[in-house]
Amino acid sequence: MLRVEGLTVRYGNIVALHGVDLEVAKGSTVALIGANGAGKTTLLKAISGLVPVASGTMTWAGTSLGRLPAHRIVALGISHIPEGRRVFPGLTVLENLRVGAKVVRDRRKVPAAIEQAFEMFPLLKSRARQQGGTLSGGEQQMLAIARALVCGPSLLLLDEPSLGLAPIVVEAVFDTIRRIAREGVTILLVEQNAFLALEVADRAYVLRTGEILLAGEAHTLAKDPTVQSLYLGAA
Repeated sequence: MLRVEGLTVRYGNIVALHGVDLEVAKGSTVALIGANGAGKTTLLKAISGLVPVASGTMTWAGTSLGRLPAHRIVALGISHIPEGRRVFPGLTVLENLRVGAKVVRDRRKVPAAIEQAFEMFPLLKSRARQQGGTLSGGEQQMLAIARALVCGPSLLLLDEPSLGLAPIVVEAVFDTIRRIAREGVTILLVEQNAFLALEVADRAYVLRTGEILLAGEAHTLAKDPTVQSLYLGAA
């Protein structure tokens, strides 16, 4: 289980997160929704060790993340797919995947992990020698997910996977997220498209100006008047 308690993150004098409590049970998919600037990305970055924490605790499977550097957190089985995909544009698809597998201790497992990624995304196999920067937005999102999966994570942090993608591509990406969840990977999903997020998640949290506004079962929050008004476009 991922447990976040009393998490506060500051950027100078600005408080980005204030006393956030959040839990993600093993094998579940949890969505984090909210407006731009609510602190969703900051929360994922804090879990990944990419921003300093002012106060609070974070544990994964009983291990304190504390002030561990990012590479140590990845080695614990936590993979982060950042907003905007952030593939290495000058590296080929295959090289991007090899970078993702750098933390795999048993190097003999790397070829099989990469092949498994290609089985999930056959299009990437046909683009294996193509530079990441020349891929379409949807292909880059596939590559970002595949790169995160090759190290065999037990927790996947997904930040805005639908951002900037055509609807048909978004549908394919979320089908992939469902497949990953069925395979037992725990997922914490940040997504501005609240419809999609609540549809794919077991539980959800609503973050507003750095604080948790609501939390509960995803299907229950989808019916909540506040959520419907603020995030689902209901009158």
